[in-house]
Amino acid sequence: MAFDIRQLRYAIAAADHGSFYRAARALDIEQSTLSRNILKLERAVGMPIFERSRAGVTPTLAGSAFLRGSRSIVTNADKLVAMMRAAGQGRAGGLRLGHNSSVSAGHLRATMMSWSQAHPAVEVECVEADRSVLLAGLDTGEIDIAILMGALAHEGFRSEPFWSERVLVALPTANPLAECEIVHWTDLRNERFLLPAADPGSEIRDLLLGRLPASASKPDIRMHQSSRETILSVLGGGRGVTIVCEGATGAVYPDVVYRPIHGEQGPALIGYSGYWRDDNCNPALRRFLEFIKTRYALSFDFTKESQ
Repeated sequence: MAFDIRQLRYAIAAADHGSFYRAARALDIEQSTLSRNILKLERAVGMPIFERSRAGVTPTLAGSAFLRGSRSIVTNADKLVAMMRAAGQGRAGGLRLGHNSSVSAGHLRATMMSWSQAHPAVEVECVEADRSVLLAGLDTGEIDIAILMGALAHEGFRSEPFWSERVLVALPTANPLAECEIVHWTDLRNERFLLPAADPGSEIRDLLLGRLPASASKPDIRMHQSSRETILSVLGGGRGVTIVCEGATGAVYPDVVYRPIHGEQGPALIGYSGYWRDDNCNPALRRFLEFIKTRYALSFDFTKESQ
């Protein structure tokens, strides 16, 4: 038994119009083409679908049941074609986005929320892991794009700066600095810093070593095998302070406050960059890059090949 979607469309049109002539007119085809294809369809299914008369055509009892099923087949086929076209244009399908920072606030969260609203048919899967794991995922194609703190070049990947976020200190409400609206790097020279050993702890540590004023002793930085959420949860007990970016400030922890850090030039900022492979053919990635480029008024060309 072999028939095609076109033949089903012809039969449905004939049933709807009650006439091969009127159905052919509605489909803008020759009546002979329509009747010939319906005859082939009837031969394929092994029974007549229509009773023919000078007044037109009416479905047989078996034909009515067949046409009910045919309508579902045609509707599903149309949905499938529309879905494939949308996926090919990046308006459907999936996008795997890697990150190693919090998304409780900040640009990454806002970008993801706006993207989902504008492209509800694209399923975004977020992968949170260390930088090395995310870059390995990019290399194998398991991740489409990674958005990471800093702007380090990695061979084989495109890297473009996306945005910057404020750097803040999270400290106990009992700390005298909690009374300040802003905190300067010089205010933090005698604090004990608790940082996660996992990403982005190493980047934050390097930031501290570069920004804290020189003193007789090295900054008191403790790297812990704990998540940033765990560290923030225990700060209220007065054990120390930690450094976070704006993306982490959407979460509230007991007896902990966030204060923006300023340096000599004003607010302390840290940049975020996107990393992807130019040979990634996922249309949703191209559309996402265009979305980022427009949202943040960027000028990079994501169609050029990796250098």
